[in-house]
Order: sequence, then structure tokens, then C-alpha cells
Amino acid sequence: MQGRSSAWLVKHELVHRSLGFDYQGIETLQIKPEDWYSIAVISYVYGYNYLRSQCAYDVAPGGLLASVYHLTRIQYGVDQPEEVCIKVFAPRGNPRIPSVFWIWKSADFQERESYDMFGISYDNHPRLKRILMPESWIGWPLRKDYIAPDFYEIQDAY
Repeated sequence: MQGRSSAWLVKHELVHRSLGFDYQGIETLQIKPEDWYSIAVISYVYGYNYLRSQCAYDVAPGGLLASVYHLTRIQYGVDQPEEVCIKVFAPRGNPRIPSVFWIWKSADFQERESYDMFGISYDNHPRLKRILMPESWIGWPLRKDYIAPDFYEIQDAY
């Protein structure tokens, strides 16, 4: 099933893959990392002027990493704004995705958090550095294959 955003991208011959709709009826699209920046600019021009959230997740241990963008089309006098969810998958070995900071400024801390927790590098981000963990921290704590350094399980803690 194809939604409005997917139909619009097909009409303009932009490469993507429709992933269907979530439980709220919001269309979900998959975009390749190399196509993401141009589609982000086009989405902004098309009217998706608000980045509601950006997050990331680890698809599977040793598998792909995903950066997820929830875009909203804010218009005056519209009670139910149009929304779309865009997922950009990157390989674990070198996860690089173009930053959308220069399109939606709200991506700043959100992309930094995804970098800090998953190691996804956002190209052309002006301040891509750790935001939650100390700069000296080794590894990416929210990856499914992460092993905490010097972790000792506490037994009989009471």
C-alpha cells in the first residue's frame, strides 16, 4: 500500500521503499543514506517544516543501524497535520548518514545523542561529539553487541 508521500516520491522519480503504515496510520519510508540529504531538502520544500523527533536503534546484533526521522507538515488552521516517518539504515562497520541539521535545527542534539549511543556519524554536522557520555568513553552503549567495560554483576546485593 502506498501513501501520499510515497506516491509523491514515485511521481518525481526519487528512490525509496515504502514500509507501510504504523498503528497510528503514519506512513513509513526507507531511504538510502546516499539519497537522504536530497530527499530531506525536497521534503522540507514540499512542506515538512518540522522535525518532530530523530532517534536511532540497532536493528539486530551485528546487523544494520537505523536513524529514524518523524517529520510533520505544520500549517495554519490545520488540526491534524500530515506526518511521515523516514528510516535510514546504515551498515554497522561504517555508519555514515548525512546530517539534516542545516534543514531542521532541532536535529542538533538528537543526532548527537544517536552518535553518542550508537556511533552513527552524521556528515556535515557542525558539533558532532558526545553529549551524554564522557569524551573518553570507549564504544557505543546502546548497540546490542556492546559489552560494558569492567562490568561486574552484583550478586546478593541485599
